[in-house]
Amino acid sequence: MTTRLLITGASGFIGSRVAAEARRRPDVRVRLLSRQAPPGPGHVRGDLAVPPSLRGACAGIDVLVHCASRIGGDPGTAAAVNDHGTRALVEEAVRAGVRRIVYVSTAAVHGRGPFRGVGPAEAPIAPASPTSRSRAAAERHVLDAGGLVLRPHLVYGEGDRWVIPGLVRLMDALSATLTGCDALQSMIDVGTLARAVVAASLSPRYAAGAHHVNHPEPVLATDLVGAVCTEVARPSDDARVDVATALQRAAGSRQALHHLGMLTVDHWFADDAFWKDLDCPPGEGFAAGFARAAPWYRSYFGNRTAP
Repeated sequence: MTTRLLITGASGFIGSRVAAEARRRPDVRVRLLSRQAPPGPGHVRGDLAVPPSLRGACAGIDVLVHCASRIGGDPGTAAAVNDHGTRALVEEAVRAGVRRIVYVSTAAVHGRGPFRGVGPAEAPIAPASPTSRSRAAAERHVLDAGGLVLRPHLVYGEGDRWVIPGLVRLMDALSATLTGCDALQSMIDVGTLARAVVAASLSPRYAAGAHHVNHPEPVLATDLVGAVCTEVARPSDDARVDVATALQRAAGSRQALHHLGMLTVDHWFADDAFWKDLDCPPGEGFAAGFARAAPWYRSYFGNRTAP
């Protein structure tokens, strides 16, 4: 039996991999929603910031996989896309009789932590930024409609322009390698996340509720920094700074402080049952996944180091 999927955000980092994974399934027909959709049966035009444009987008669809999000920008735009746009899209899906709604959200809806081995029901919803607040609102629309919310934390891999690039820019700002980072971070490579999203979209086991979707083994921040320095971009000299010194040097940079917080505060979100119940192996851990992605990162940064 063929399942008809409508995927939003297919031009983005995560959505593009979800779309590619779905298209590999012989029993799945994929339709993509975008603001600039080309003509053809596999595409439909719609803009989350313009709710009337979504009318009819879900006609004939079995599963809506919502990967689109506005990240950053002014709070009004984030709310228009993530909150109001998602509400309109969910209403359209319900009107069209879509049997399952899946939203790829973020563990950032829980706030800044610390979190150590907490499950989806154990961490409060306490977003700390306008973007995260709007995505938490989007989750509520999906959950109220009986949908499924998936919350990855740090997603890395080919196409990532935030997690690993942010760490490289942090070390550039510090002109040194950071030491003394013992926080644990939940991470997942984008290919594994895409497999999980598609599997959850099709699995009879998962229809409603929220789940953390990360590799079961958290990553020690020291190992993350070490991998970036070894595989991607080492600071020009071998200077090292501790966390206290790094905080002083980064005081004027909001992004640098954000990534420092990421390295120094536990963000370990547990949900091992998700992988077991889904019968979708989480794959190799961070070391192997990052090694595969390293050539892309080196190219992105202009091959600044040759491991």
